[in-house]
Amino acid sequence: MAEQRKGYLAVAGSSIAIFWCGSFIFGFPGVMAPYWQELFQVGRGTVGNTLFFVLAAVGIFMFVVGRWQMKLGIRPMVTIGVVIVGLDQLLLGFASNIYLLYLWAFLMGFASCFIYIPGLTTVQRWFPARRGLVSGIVNCTFGISAAIMSPIFGYLLKTMDYVFMNVALGVIALLVGLVAAQFTEMPGAEESPTQTTPASGTAPTVVWGHSLTVSQTLRAPSFWFLWITWALQGSACISMVMLSTQFGLARGFALESAVIILTAFNITNGLSRLLMGYLSDIIGRTFSMSLTFWAAGLAYLALPHLSDLSTIAITAAVIGFAFGTLFAVSAPLTIDCFGVEHFGAIFGVVFTAYGFVAGPIGPSLSGYILDLSGGNFVVVFTYLAVFCLMSGVLIRFVTPQRTDGRF
Repeated sequence: MAEQRKGYLAVAGSSIAIFWCGSFIFGFPGVMAPYWQELFQVGRGTVGNTLFFVLAAVGIFMFVVGRWQMKLGIRPMVTIGVVIVGLDQLLLGFASNIYLLYLWAFLMGFASCFIYIPGLTTVQRWFPARRGLVSGIVNCTFGISAAIMSPIFGYLLKTMDYVFMNVALGVIALLVGLVAAQFTEMPGAEESPTQTTPASGTAPTVVWGHSLTVSQTLRAPSFWFLWITWALQGSACISMVMLSTQFGLARGFALESAVIILTAFNITNGLSRLLMGYLSDIIGRTFSMSLTFWAAGLAYLALPHLSDLSTIAITAAVIGFAFGTLFAVSAPLTIDCFGVEHFGAIFGVVFTAYGFVAGPIGPSLSGYILDLSGGNFVVVFTYLAVFCLMSGVLIRFVTPQRTDGRF
């Protein structure tokens, strides 16, 4: 019973530790983008590069962190991450040019690696038969944190000094994160399960005693289908973090109303991580993902033709739902395919697609296209829709291992 309580605390600690990081990555840039354009006298494409630097850091360090956690341990890794998050946000208030804003974004992406991969690793170790559910809980907090905080960020920006706001947010994130990090340790060897029992209706999973190395994984076709899916679907979904508020402003809504679109996106970005993580244990991983990806593609095709705020928000929520599904289901799917022993390192390699490809072809490119086209969202939303529809097909080619280790 005591060990089970430790497992629940590990889920809670991992979720709370990722909360502030998620709010700063998925919510803060969308709310602050118009302010940053005015503060630094730059265009939408230049501000859109903020997310490129977040994702670049993820691409560079997610794999490295996956290897480091095997040596340093989960709790120290998460502690390092929350310290960087708090100090980085605190220093943002003193950024005097766009390059220091990019540094903030890079460090925030760097810090997320120290919290996200270790957090997913520990909760899935504690609850091997419900990997989709517990990874969904952590991912839900990661995504929905921005839905909770985006309206608050908008309110603080209007009522509080910009420097003081960032200092206060940094201190709060640091203190809360340090407490949460103390509960994130993995189970000891005597309590750690040796295999998983798949839920009814799922594809067979790999016993924990059989895991592929990183080099073996790179030779598997399933890995590359998953990698390309992350590049395309990741770029399509992360772009909405910057585009949602800008699209609302372009439709003539005030900032407070435009933020509702971002909030709707992040509500489902968070909730779907819990719901689809749980459902993927029952109805299958790739089916869950493809269904939501296709829905996001149709939503993107419809979005530029809408003008009513509530309809736009609902449509953005469909895209957010697919984004959350991508995060929540990919982690247990990676273990289904490649085993648990090298999960952190392998999932880190998957994230190179998100870091090195999704950023340039998603928020950065879409911002520059809007600048060059005079704010034509039809072109941007159409090519993002194509990415979603392609991803819905590609993910179906990702297949779990058989019990003999073959695909």
